[in-house]
Amino acid sequence: MRSSASVRRTEPTEEDSPVQARPTVQIDNQRVKVTLWTFAPGAETGQHVHAHDYVVVPLTSGTLRLVEAAATREAQLTAGVSYNRPAGVAHNVINANAYEFRFIEVELK
Repeated sequence: MRSSASVRRTEPTEEDSPVQARPTVQIDNQRVKVTLWTFAPGAETGQHVHAHDYVVVPLTSGTLRLVEAAATREAQLTAGVSYNRPAGVAHNVINANAYEFRFIEVELK
């Protein structure tokens, strides 16, 4: 939101707050962190920056919306088809499907 005298900032109400994706850490040791992410329809992670290289293993096929600094884009994921990204990725991940979406994230420490 732009800051100006004509714009009034309001605190978000519970109604305005986005539904948060649910992380379940399965393993967290010196080498890896494995997290199951569960997204209700429309749920999101919130803006975050990845501190480590990571691999995502989709458990569901569908569309995730990635809100990044340069643009917002739609990513088509297929169950069982993994991908990886480097440390430093900054984004918000949103479930763009009308159904629950899940994936495993493996962070390489």
